[in-house]
Amino acid sequence: MPSLLAATKNPPELGAWPYVVLVLYLAVLLTLGIMGLLKSRRAAHAEADYYLAGRGQGVIVTSLTIMATYFSGFAILTFPGWMYEGGIAPMLYALNLPVAAAAIYILGNKIRRIGHRRGYITPADMITDYYGSSGLMRGLVALTGVLYVIPYVVMQIKAGGLLADGLFRHVEHVTLFGLDITMENVGVGALSLVTMIYVIIGGMRSVAWTDVMQGIILLSAMLLSGIAVMYALEGPSGYFSRVSSELDGSLLTVNDPPGRHNVWALLTFCTFASLASIIQPAQWMRFYAARDSKTLRRSSIAFATILPVCFIFGVFLVGLGGRVLYPMEQPGLLPDGSKTDQVLIHVIQDYFPIMFGAFGVVLVSLILVAVMAASMSTADSNLHALSAVATRDIYRPLRPRSGEKERTWIGRLVIVLATVAAAAITLAGAGTDLLDTITAFFRLAMAFSAQLLPITIDLLFLRRGSRAGAIAGLAAGILTVCLFPPLSTLLFGPHTSLTDTTSHLKSLFDVGFCGIVLNTLVFVVVSRFTRKPDPAHTEAFARDLKAPSTREVGKSHRPSSK
Repeated sequence: MPSLLAATKNPPELGAWPYVVLVLYLAVLLTLGIMGLLKSRRAAHAEADYYLAGRGQGVIVTSLTIMATYFSGFAILTFPGWMYEGGIAPMLYALNLPVAAAAIYILGNKIRRIGHRRGYITPADMITDYYGSSGLMRGLVALTGVLYVIPYVVMQIKAGGLLADGLFRHVEHVTLFGLDITMENVGVGALSLVTMIYVIIGGMRSVAWTDVMQGIILLSAMLLSGIAVMYALEGPSGYFSRVSSELDGSLLTVNDPPGRHNVWALLTFCTFASLASIIQPAQWMRFYAARDSKTLRRSSIAFATILPVCFIFGVFLVGLGGRVLYPMEQPGLLPDGSKTDQVLIHVIQDYFPIMFGAFGVVLVSLILVAVMAASMSTADSNLHALSAVATRDIYRPLRPRSGEKERTWIGRLVIVLATVAAAAITLAGAGTDLLDTITAFFRLAMAFSAQLLPITIDLLFLRRGSRAGAIAGLAAGILTVCLFPPLSTLLFGPHTSLTDTTSHLKSLFDVGFCGIVLNTLVFVVVSRFTRKPDPAHTEAFARDLKAPSTREVGKSHRPSSK
């Protein structure tokens, strides 16, 4: 369609709309934070309310906060970029969505039920309550959470900065106190500050309410982006005709091992990384916060139906269609020199004004701000979870007489320190290989989280493991993940026999899968020869897993907070 393609060479100016929309959007986020604070002040249990919003979230809030936490800036930027560069193969990552939905339905509901009855807040609360109180076990579980959260927060803040740079692409820099600051760094700073403020003041309620708003706009943006690509290529028939005729045939096939995005690596990633994303601390705490079983089951169904549709429109259609609209002239770059992970942003900026007229300019500003908020919706959830892990699993054992309000304020301090550290890492890594290394930790982050899977399956369904076995298996899994690049390269050098072996395994299988294999083996063997939890305790745990939960946590059994 020549007229459309010609129009995109001179896309309309956004004018002042990005500034207006951004200010209004941030004001709404801060308002939701204040509303969460006002509501939490009336709560009887400050800690449980701050971290779990009173355990009373309904279907809409639960569904959208789970989806917004799962679909991050990585999904909205990196996945379309992968398809733009690598063709159809990365589309197989969509298989992780039904696996994750099934995990919410099966694992999440059991976690929610016993979490309500026994007053759990973090994953370690449940795990140490079942296997027996152990500082080492609680520390290892907390460590897996920290190893997942930190790289994720850094990546989200970086993605937000890149989106701010795209939103204000005609502004090279701003001057503050005599210093020239790029729009990317302004975005990093603004994103970090606003996210930190509303998480600190409102806790889970603020995070969940902002996730609802961010999730609705983000999912709408993905659907509209796919429609825009179809529109630009003259409808579905034109889309598939031009994709099949203009793209190299290799882009429409899946690579054989050990090629990038090969089928074995994709399938093991979809199985184990998707489970890791569901049992990581932020999602685990969302299960605790759901009102009842019906809420979580309906949320899993919404997850399984809405996200795959958005993935197809926002990733599949945009990635391949973008390769036709913006033919790649240099590896890793769009024709204008920007990186391939900006392809969805180009589609929004270039075609929405053409499709929607004057309203399209406003819509572009709104959606780009919301896409930036996709990073916020994942960063805020993980910062909030990190706060809970730090206070419940690290600070409380060191200071057992601390009260709920004290721990809540310590948690807020953790959020400040973690946000400042993540922003500093992002800014320090600009223009270096540091952020590329952090992006490489994306898979390792989920590989660490996946090591909780064997003990989670055991305590929820099998109940045959021992505390010693759980500790040994978890430690073995974490150490195994550390033997894979990029950690093995940092620890042992780039060209050792160990690094070469694990690099080859990584090209064939997901790193988390490799860790789980050894984790499970050690867990089973050590549990076979060590003392298991008392049968009466195991039976009581099993009864609580089956019995209807009560929202009145004070009337139910819960682990000691002493």
